[in-house]
Amino acid sequence: MRRANGDWFAIKEPRGFRVPLFSSLSEAASVRTFNVEMLVFNPALFDERALKQVEELEDGRPVYFWLVEKASRNMRRGMAVQYAQLALILSGAEALPAIRG
Repeated sequence: MRRANGDWFAIKEPRGFRVPLFSSLSEAASVRTFNVEMLVFNPALFDERALKQVEELEDGRPVYFWLVEKASRNMRRGMAVQYAQLALILSGAEALPAIRG
């Protein structure tokens, strides 16, 4: 979720900033309608360039990403992803090697 001025939506928490990520633009738009704090933000694609921008959020607090569970309107259900893991995913690299046996 991004505002017209380029700001990314992030939830400020004691341990840092949590940036929610959604499975699709339509999923993000759906969640937006149920969360008033997101109404000034619009769904946006998240790529490697966006990852670098989000890394530089204010206060020097760590940033982590939250893959919101599909159809979860309150953004509490999901999975935490660290910066390095998301960088691997966005670059097209496999985050975990395949197990062959």
